[in-house]
Amino acid sequence: MAWTALVIAGFLEICWAIGLKYTEGFTKPIPSALTIAAIAASFWLLSIAMRSIPIGTAYAIWTGIGAAGAVIFGIIMVGEPANPGRLVAIALILSGIVMLKLFSPS
Repeated sequence: MAWTALVIAGFLEICWAIGLKYTEGFTKPIPSALTIAAIAASFWLLSIAMRSIPIGTAYAIWTGIGAAGAVIFGIIMVGEPANPGRLVAIALILSGIVMLKLFSPS
């Protein structure tokens, strides 16, 4: 349950990170409301995951999913550059997430 909550929280972090771009400084009501809802749900699920997953592991995985997902979204949907350095960085983040999961005590 905790790992499922953490992964969903990470995907919601991707949503709210992307949503921030579309709120235009929280001047657009619908994107702002959706972004705020995603933030709240993401934090809530993260707090549930932290009941049994160590804080360092949970937080690193949560932010890693969000960071990698936001970069991937930017590359695929917004046309941001996909140079070798960025792709290696994403691979390293994803590798770190996998290793944290594999070596986590819970």
